[in-house]
Order: sequence, then C-alpha cells, then structure tokens
Amino acid sequence: MSEKALQYIKENRETLLGKLNDFLSIPSVSTDSSYQKDVSNAADFIITYLNDIGFENVEKQETEGHPLVYGEYNGAGKDAPTVLFYGHYDVQPAEPIELWESDPFKPEVRDGRLYARGSSDDKGQVFMHLAVFEAYMKTEGKLPINVKVCIEGEEEIGSENLYRILNEKQEKFQADFAVISDSGMAEKNQPTILYGLKGFTGIEITVNGPDHDLHSGMYGGAIRNPIIALSHILASMKDENEVVTVDGFYDDVEPLDDEERKLMEKAPGEDFVTATGVPETVSEAGYTPKEHTMGRPTFEINGIYGGYQGEGTKTIIPSSATAKITCRLVPGQDPEKIQQLLEDHINKAAPSGITVEVKKEKLSAKAYKVEPTHPLIEKAASSYTKAFGKDTVYLRMGGSIPVVEWIEAIYHIPIVLLGFGTPEDRLHSPNESFPLDSFDKGMETLIYYWDGVKN
Repeated sequence: MSEKALQYIKENRETLLGKLNDFLSIPSVSTDSSYQKDVSNAADFIITYLNDIGFENVEKQETEGHPLVYGEYNGAGKDAPTVLFYGHYDVQPAEPIELWESDPFKPEVRDGRLYARGSSDDKGQVFMHLAVFEAYMKTEGKLPINVKVCIEGEEEIGSENLYRILNEKQEKFQADFAVISDSGMAEKNQPTILYGLKGFTGIEITVNGPDHDLHSGMYGGAIRNPIIALSHILASMKDENEVVTVDGFYDDVEPLDDEERKLMEKAPGEDFVTATGVPETVSEAGYTPKEHTMGRPTFEINGIYGGYQGEGTKTIIPSSATAKITCRLVPGQDPEKIQQLLEDHINKAAPSGITVEVKKEKLSAKAYKVEPTHPLIEKAASSYTKAFGKDTVYLRMGGSIPVVEWIEAIYHIPIVLLGFGTPEDRLHSPNESFPLDSFDKGMETLIYYWDGVKN
C-alpha cells in the first residue's frame, strides 16, 4: 500500500506545498483578539481539508476561546488500531515584524527552507499528516488505520479549554495510542525518537517589608530589606553544585539507569558553550549536562525584581521584592507536591521582620516517558531510519508539552512523538522556517509508520 501513497506525495509535491502555503497565509495568532476571525478561518481550512479527504463526523467544536477541530475515519475496520492525532493550528505573534526577512504570513522558500510563522510550530507538521491521509485516500480509497483528529487553536496560550474537553468527552477521543508532531529532531536530517518530556511547575515569591519605600539613611539598621531577605531565601534553595537543597525535592525522582545514560551519551547534542556564549557548562554534581537537561529535575529563578530600577541611585529600603521560580520535573515527581515543598522551605528560610506570600502556578504538568523498547516506538524508529537513511537516536527533552501528560493521564495510552523540526527553525522568533527535507522525508516517515502499525 505504501508505494502508491509514496508516489502520490512525490508527484503532487508542489500542489501539496501550495496548499500548505495557503494554510500558513492565515494569521491564526491565538493570543491577540484582533486575529480571532483568522484563527476561526484556520480551523475552517482544516475542516474543509478533512471533508475533502473523506473523514467523517468532522466538526468545529466551539469553546470559551478558540475552536477545536475534530474528525474521524473508521474505514480501516474493527481489527485495525485507532490513533488519536493531536496538533494545533494557532501560532505565536510575528512581532517584531521588522526583523523578518520576508512577510511572516506570505510563505517564501529560501535555501531549502520554507519561511513563515507556523511553518514548523505547528501548522507545517500538522499539514504533513493531512497530506499523507490524502495520499492514501486518493490512491487506495482508504487509510491503513482508524483515525481520530484533535487539532486545537489554543496551544500557544496554554490550551485553556483542551483539558476540560478531553476529560468531559473521553469516549469520543478514546483511541489505542496517540501521535503528536509538535517537536523536533536532534539536528537536521537526524531522525530522533523523543521518548520523554519533563513536567513543569512553578511559584512566585513576594517578600513584603514596610508598607512603603523607606529612606535608607533614616531606617537602615532598623528595618530588614526585602530584597536582601529574598536573596537569602533564594540562595538557600540551590547550592553551587546545582543541587536543589529543598527537603524532599528528589525523594520521588526516577533514577537514571546505565542503559538510559548510554542512550543519552550516544545522542547528538547541542554545543551549549558555543550556542549560548557562556564560558563553561554547569550541571548537577554527578551528571553530565546532557543527563541533567534530559533526565534530572531543574530549579530555575526566571525573574527577580523590587526597589528602584531607574538610572542613578535612589537610597531606599524597598517595600517588597518578588521572584519567579519554575521547576522542570522528571517521572515520579508530582507538581503539587513540589510546590508545597518549595513553599515549606521558603517559610522555614524566611528571616524575621518580613512577611512572605507564595503564589502557585496553575498550569502544571507531570513528566511523561514511554519505554524506548515499546513496539510503537520501535516501529517509529524504523520508519524514521527508512525515510532519512540514518540510524534513529533517542532523546528525552528538557521542555514540557502539557497535552502529552493530559492524554496519558486521561486515556492511559502510549503517545508517540513524531517530530520533524530542527534546532535552526527559530520557533516563536522572527524568520521561523521549516526544512523542505523534513517536509518530504517526514511524509515518507508517516507513510512507513502507518503501514507498520496497521496490524
């Protein structure tokens, strides 16, 4: 079956690329209300495409925000597996526009890359799946598997309504496994299995002192400075060896075994020093930078502010100081428990003479991991290798994709992350692009994969 579908995507490559350009030309910026109509138009594009392909029960599910697109294909038969394909059609704002070399919503090919907002994240990758479904239907009249499509318009604003929909309509979205293409490869043309994602949680600390800023000459020595108090608290939470010193922080961490450490060592990795301009890397004592970013939890202070920020000097004791903290979590760690441990530590470490407020981040997620030896993962790896002509490498990502944890928690099914982006794609930045190699070989990968999992 795959040969006809492969031939179709090759013979119709320019037509498919033109259709993708039409999709990318819709400025579906979810965070800006002035683009609300455009976001809806992008959903309509997908609905029209699914109907043209031959999907059933295609619908635009309205939410309190932007719509979700749903569709089904059940023509593969009861014995064939059902996959839940998730993606998103909303994009980040394009600003600052002046830094783009071409119009972000007028796709342009330069040096083997397609430049447009959403070309990699995630319209381009979503489209590849739809194009492959089209190829099968045009050549065989059916797909090798049953499919449920869930493509949302709010991923870039935290998937505000998705969790509720997935939870309330469990039977509708239930499947044997899920596939998501909203990630990338270790480097261009290097097939990569992403078998784990970190969880995420965070807090905000505000240290309050006097009820207004004070003259430091008149009150210095009698009133505790909130910025200094906050600095003491923060310094007590992590040591110079990058070890988090909050009691209980590591208690539930799933350890890295020798096999995983070998997988991480084999995988190509970014040269952190060259890429970031730092003099040297630092990581948790006993672990390499790769191991720490992929498989160990992190604690980061993302912002700190308080007091006078203007030019020159203003001799005050500020009334308050605030810090924002986030943690990336690994399997075994519970976000709510981590938040409580952080709050407990802060309350113990807080000196006298001030009060402390802790706000807990609502958008938290547990880590996700699937065993690299799972049959669905092994089939994905072989499909990648066949299409790209290189052995597939295995990675766990330091970032988080909350929908992955939601699908696993609600449906208890394996999730396969089939990503085709590259580190050079400039996601969320001006001049976002997607390699045409990934477009072509990615569709080949998907065809090999659907053929591989049909039985």
